[in-house]
Amino acid sequence: MDKSIEIRANVSLQPYNTLGIKAHAAQFIEVNSETQFIELLDTNTPDYILGGGSNVLLRGDVEGLIVRNNLKGKEIVHETDDMVQVRFGAGENWHECVLWAIENGYGGIENLSLIPGTIGAAPMQNIGAYGVELKDVFVELEAIHLQEKNKQIFDHTACAFGYRESVFKKELKGQFFITAVTLQLTKKNHKLNTSYGAIQTTLEKNGIQSPDIKSISGAVIQIRQSKLPDPADLGNAGSFFKNPVIPKSQFDLIKLAHPNIISYDLPDDFVKIPAGWLIEQCGWKGKRIGDAGTYKYQALVIVNHGEASGEEIWQLAQKIQQSVNDKFGIKLTPEVNVF
Repeated sequence: MDKSIEIRANVSLQPYNTLGIKAHAAQFIEVNSETQFIELLDTNTPDYILGGGSNVLLRGDVEGLIVRNNLKGKEIVHETDDMVQVRFGAGENWHECVLWAIENGYGGIENLSLIPGTIGAAPMQNIGAYGVELKDVFVELEAIHLQEKNKQIFDHTACAFGYRESVFKKELKGQFFITAVTLQLTKKNHKLNTSYGAIQTTLEKNGIQSPDIKSISGAVIQIRQSKLPDPADLGNAGSFFKNPVIPKSQFDLIKLAHPNIISYDLPDDFVKIPAGWLIEQCGWKGKRIGDAGTYKYQALVIVNHGEASGEEIWQLAQKIQQSVNDKFGIKLTPEVNVF
């Protein structure tokens, strides 16, 4: 095997997860090209694929082989006067690609600024924020099957996108190594979305009356930085739980007991409730047990104050789940992947 992809043993995973959990991989390899990965498959089958490590909770040391996806590159594959389709390497940093798009005048992902992680992880959980989801700009992705060793193309339908979901978190979980993602972005007549969250208010505070994709991105970055800690300063994996979606009939009953509950109406008589609000109502905001806790400005973010183990973070998450279920009859589902 090529020395550049030599498998290393007993590798610390602390630099590779934004929660800063101290854990080790029995075997670890960083892959920089499709050729390297296919060569690896000739003799080894990965047990886990790791991207930016921003949506991962390591409960302890990981047995088996972890492959870190480091495939890079940006390529325009189709272009018209109105739009451009860009093929991104799956190991590219998501936020850096958003900034690159904005610098080039390409719109559609500015509301997804400052989301941590890689391009390859984005379609896996259909990342979304401030009224925009990855599926809104998605064209297709390329992925290598771990057993069959062949490349397959997944279009929008094949990915079966849902709320923070895709086929890669369900039926095909652990079966593919995503190598590239193609997105369609606008070159003019951008569809600006300023109605969600505090974007409009932030733009007004910044004195911006006629927003563009750059000012919207700036506003989103400002909002996210005010709510979410920088993992370099305080270990975290972003939003730990999904915002629960429940039938309106169930919501109406909960609202009788909790008239101040915050909600967003969805199609087909469903309602989305902010998980952070539910957690805060249960008294968890800013609470700390040892070095595991929730962020003082956003209860949805579980943080590592320094030396928390993955198991201690997980125990805290389960306590939060239980208290929300006891108070509201709603079961929170983790958004992070638990190893």
